Amino acid sequence: MLRHEFHPGRLVTGATALAVAALYLGDATGDWQTPWYAVFPVLVFGLLLAGTAGWAGYRVRRRRADQAASTDSSGAPASTSGSHAMR
Repeated sequence: MLRHEFHPGRLVTGATALAVAALYLGDATGDWQTPWYAVFPVLVFGLLLAGTAGWAGYRVRRRRADQAASTDSSGAPASTSGSHAMR
């Protein structure tokens, strides 16, 4: 059993941030020349990909929760008398 749910959107967001940092690190160390505007396509594409992955992950978690809820129900409501009092 996992300790927490897997969120692929957060994983892709982190990978995008690392890619942007690597671009600037390479420029700062002099390994290559990165124009100041080069980060924007990487950032926009990465965030769009992260949003898509987050949405897909949400749909998967939602579908699993709906399936688990449908298999756990016994078919009879908790109270059929209309009263919410505990007996």
